[in-house]
Amino acid sequence: MSQPPSDAALAAAQNYERYLVTYTMRPFTTILLEHANPQPGERVVDVACGTGIAARQTAPLVGVTGTVVAVDLNPAMLAVARSLPAPAGAAIDWREGNAQALPLPDGAFDLAVCQHGLQFFPDPGAALREMARVLAPGGRVAVSVWRALEHNPASRLLWESIARHLNTTTAILVPSFNFGDAGWLRALLGSAGLTEVTVTPRSHTVREPLHPQLVARSLAGVGGLLPAYAALGAAEKTALAQAIQDDVGPALEAYVDGDEQLYPLSIHVGFGRKP
Repeated sequence: MSQPPSDAALAAAQNYERYLVTYTMRPFTTILLEHANPQPGERVVDVACGTGIAARQTAPLVGVTGTVVAVDLNPAMLAVARSLPAPAGAAIDWREGNAQALPLPDGAFDLAVCQHGLQFFPDPGAALREMARVLAPGGRVAVSVWRALEHNPASRLLWESIARHLNTTTAILVPSFNFGDAGWLRALLGSAGLTEVTVTPRSHTVREPLHPQLVARSLAGVGGLLPAYAALGAAEKTALAQAIQDDVGPALEAYVDGDEQLYPLSIHVGFGRKP
């Protein structure tokens, strides 16, 4: 078991929940669970659960007769997850663990879900094999990954500017958009021994209140996942956010509707079944 999370790590996880989960991850969790289709009484594991939005949305669907286990490597994310109000339905068992070596027995679950986690694993194929291992025969895997930045135009504007200011590339800065090829995901699911494999593109327009300092808030929401940003001092972070805001602010006006900001976002949902 790791040491208790630092104040900085907790703050990053809290910002992730407050900003990214509230407006972006929540609707995409709903989309993922449409494909996963959890049923009353089923046993579900949420892999790389973060602050737990997929686990919290799954608990009412499987009900009090079901089981939900949520696993993440980041103790700060789990601390925030445990601090949030418990949903109706199944009690959630929060566990610290590595997706590539899940601390779970063989054949113990009916469904494994993983929302936007594969792209962060050193070996995503190993993680999918672990998900398959912990499933009973006939169990399902449902995962989501962002499609490439070309399919996420508002994000592309923002992250290309951030990459320029940090003297890096979007591929290095935001690997979460590097795994948007449907063939890659289909092959990974098949190599894990899964059958009935499908990869489906899904899109949703996120709406959130207009914020005058969009860049600063976006960086706060994901800053804990960006080492180049996290290494900066407070004054440097403020200056960076303002420079990027000046750079992309006019272009992002195209995504403003009254007092709201609109972001068309696109994902792939991968599905497979254990024979």
